Amino acid sequence: MDNPFNTGFYSSDDLRQMGFGKVGAHVQVARSCTIVGLSNIVLGDHVRIDAMCSIIATGPVTFEGRNHIGAFCHLVGRGGLELGKYAGLSQRVSIYTASDDYGGGFLTNPTVPEKYTSCTVAPVRLGRHVIIGSGTVVLPGTDIGEGASVGALSLVTKSLDPWHVYSGIPARRLKARSRDLLALEAQLEAEPSSG
Repeated sequence: MDNPFNTGFYSSDDLRQMGFGKVGAHVQVARSCTIVGLSNIVLGDHVRIDAMCSIIATGPVTFEGRNHIGAFCHLVGRGGLELGKYAGLSQRVSIYTASDDYGGGFLTNPTVPEKYTSCTVAPVRLGRHVIIGSGTVVLPGTDIGEGASVGALSLVTKSLDPWHVYSGIPARRLKARSRDLLALEAQLEAEPSSG
């Protein structure tokens, strides 16, 4: 008997038939995801997107490869979103590339014509080997440098330097992050079956 609670994943072959901008090898996207703007999304090799994620790709969204997106993440790509190779998101991370003005001088939400709103639209980039902890929110215009890690339940309001550990509201630098993982990456990439 099939397990009705495990809805499974679409494979690379399935996804290529759906109209994505590009789909690499060994890609898995949970069947329970909600995805808008398929043609704006590039999925590199070895990308896995878990259950109940939503991706709103009204602008370009790129997963360079070896990316894992945990369950219940929400990604808004209006201003452009890029995840470098090996970048990953834990569960319930939200990344916004557009945000309304909350000061009260403008109307808000997408049902209102733009002339009555003041929306900040700016790209978000996660460098190679970036990892973002559960429940973190990343705001428009941030560039998270290679190898940076952000602890759970943080708020990223500005760009973060490479190879440091950050946490808090707003996210603050705590310490340097080890680069030992680069040797492991080199070993993995050298394996014949890693492609």
